[in-house]
Amino acid sequence: MKKLLLCLAYGLNLVACTSVSLSDAQQDQQVKSFQAPAHQAGIYIYRHEILASTVKMAVSLDGQTIGHTAAKTFLYKEVAPGKHTLTSVSENTSTLDLHVKAGKLYYVWQEVKMGIHSERSKLHLVSETLGQRSVLETQMVQTR
Repeated sequence: MKKLLLCLAYGLNLVACTSVSLSDAQQDQQVKSFQAPAHQAGIYIYRHEILASTVKMAVSLDGQTIGHTAAKTFLYKEVAPGKHTLTSVSENTSTLDLHVKAGKLYYVWQEVKMGIHSERSKLHLVSETLGQRSVLETQMVQTR
């Protein structure tokens, strides 16, 4: 029993070491209403699994860092219609080109995998149903 408690305490300590700036609850709930902006597109980038919970991963949009994800978090960004490139940086660099339309929402899963020295990531465009269900399981991170 002692070992179990020690392991649990160690695990909680590791999770606490991951620091990403969460958005306030009101903003989190607002973007979880899934209302597309009329003249722009909305992009959700999420990590809904707990694998690599202590690892922050940088996310860039068109070469500009928009934030970092951690386990059970998401980023949301509104962009002009057209072509955009998302990049996830960890042990590897994963990119995803998106061609977005005004008035639409897009959902990107930042899959986390075990790497050789650290965790790796892979970006996947997913369906609206899967994306919304997964975003609802996560908390919004502040974007730049």
